[in-house]
Amino acid sequence: MHYTTRQKALILLADGTIFHGKSIGISGKTFGEVCFNTGMTGYQEIFTDPSYFGQIMVATNPHIGNYGVNAEETEADSIMISGLVCKNFSFTHSRPNSESNLLAYFEKHNLICISDVDTRALVRYIRDNGAQNAVICTDETPVEELKSALANVPDMNGLELASKVSTKQPYFFGNENATYKISALDLGIKRNILRNLAKRDCYIKVFPFDTSFADLQSFNPDGYFLSNGPGDPEPLMNVQEVAKQILEKDLPLFGICLGHQIIGLANGISTYKMFNGHRGINHPVMNMITGKGEITSQNHGFAVNREELEKNDNLEITHYHLNDNTVAGMRMKSKNCFSVQYHPEASPGPHDSSYLFDEFIVNINKSKPLEKR
Repeated sequence: MHYTTRQKALILLADGTIFHGKSIGISGKTFGEVCFNTGMTGYQEIFTDPSYFGQIMVATNPHIGNYGVNAEETEADSIMISGLVCKNFSFTHSRPNSESNLLAYFEKHNLICISDVDTRALVRYIRDNGAQNAVICTDETPVEELKSALANVPDMNGLELASKVSTKQPYFFGNENATYKISALDLGIKRNILRNLAKRDCYIKVFPFDTSFADLQSFNPDGYFLSNGPGDPEPLMNVQEVAKQILEKDLPLFGICLGHQIIGLANGISTYKMFNGHRGINHPVMNMITGKGEITSQNHGFAVNREELEKNDNLEITHYHLNDNTVAGMRMKSKNCFSVQYHPEASPGPHDSSYLFDEFIVNINKSKPLEKR
C-alpha cells in the first residue's frame, strides 16, 4: 500500500483533543481507554494480552510490524486490544520465522489501527492529563458524531472486564503426571504463565472467573493461583470471597497483577485507579527481602493502597516500584500467600523475576505433609 493513497484517520480523546494520522487500510472506528506501552519489542504479546482488553494501545516504539507475527508468541487465541496507534507501521517484515505480516493479522481480527501519528506528543499528553477514553476513526465519521458516541463509553474505573476474557469452560494445561496440581482462576490468564508453571512440573486446571472455592478444591490441588486480567478489581466480589476462603484454610496461594489486587481486597486493603498505569518491559522494582533491584514487565492501571497496606499487621510489602514507590509485591505474615503486581512470566531480557514461580513451588512443598514431599 503506497503512503500517499492511504485514508486520513484520527484519534479523538474524551477531553476533545485530536491527533491525526493515516489508516493502515482497515475501515471503521473503535473505542477504549487510551494507554501506552514503553516496550521496544514484543508487540504481538502486547496485542494478545487479555489484561489489555478494552484499551487502545499507543506504541512508543516508532516501528511496529517490522518482524511480522508468529502464532507461538501469542498470550491468547485472539487480539485483545481495542485498537492500535503507532508512528511507523511496517507493511513488510523481515524475520525468517514469521508466519505473516502484521496487516494480514490485523485484517483477520478486524483490528483498527492508525499510523503516522506523533506518538511522542500523544504519550506526553496522556502522561500530563491522565488515562481517558478515546476513539480511533478511519472512516471519516464527523467529529461531532464521534464525540457523542465517545461520551457513552463507560469509564474503566468500576468496570468489570474479567468476565469478557475468562474461559467459559475449565481446561487443563501441562503433563497430567506432573508432581504438582494447581487450580488457576482465569481472570484473563496469559499463556506464558501456564508455560512457566508447567515447566516447574505442574499440571494446571484453569477455571472460569466465577468458579466457587468448592469447585477449585474439587481438583484436589497442591496450590491455588489467581491470574492477571483487565478492568477494576473491586467489582469482582465472588473472586474476593474465593480468595478469603483459600486464605482461611491457609492453602498455598500466588497472585499476579489483578490476582495481586484481589488478594489485597480480600485482606481489607483498597485499590485505586492510577493517573497513568505501568505498562512496559523496563520497569525497575526493588526487592525488599533481598535488597536487589529487578527489571520487570508490567501492565496495570490499578494498584493496591500502600498506606493501608503498611498499617496492616497481617501483610508486608516485599517489592515496590522505584519510579513512584507503589506496591509491587506483598506477602502475608501468617498465611501461605504472596503476590506481585508485575509479570514474572514476561521476562524483558533478564530473567530477574522468574524466581517467583520457584517460590510458589517452595511454598507448596512447605504445606505438604512430610510423607508426601
